[in-house]
Amino acid sequence: MANSQAMCTQFKADILNGLHAFGASVVRGATTKDSYKAALYLASASRGAGDTVYNSTGEVSGTGYTAGGVAVTTGTAPSTSGTTAFFTPSASIVYTTVTLSTAFDAVLIYNDTSASKLAVSVHTFGSQTVTAGTFTLTMPTNDATNALIRIA
Repeated sequence: MANSQAMCTQFKADILNGLHAFGASVVRGATTKDSYKAALYLASASRGAGDTVYNSTGEVSGTGYTAGGVAVTTGTAPSTSGTTAFFTPSASIVYTTVTLSTAFDAVLIYNDTSASKLAVSVHTFGSQTVTAGTFTLTMPTNDATNALIRIA
């Protein structure tokens, strides 16, 4: 069998687990998993691939919503299948008893443990408003095809 160039599949999951630091100075000292949050953004905001950290520009505001969003449940460890590493939060992201009257259509997942609140991903959905209710983002199946975060 011939050699083939590729990034090692387990390395992809290890990145999600924070096991590698290639920099000259390692800033990570903790040995526990990080905490993540999910912040909602107005339809008029400009969130996307260029985001590097959480910021409140364009974030929703309203009754029952706290700036910075809600905690993301990370009870499931990153995994691999074939050549894809993947991760999905282990529970839906839920904002309870909120009134958000200005249209919103995006959520930013970010690392709340890091001092600079490092951005992980932005996910969009159909424009929403909520009046004295619960807004739930149901998580997809945690597999190589559907997971919320996939590295192929």
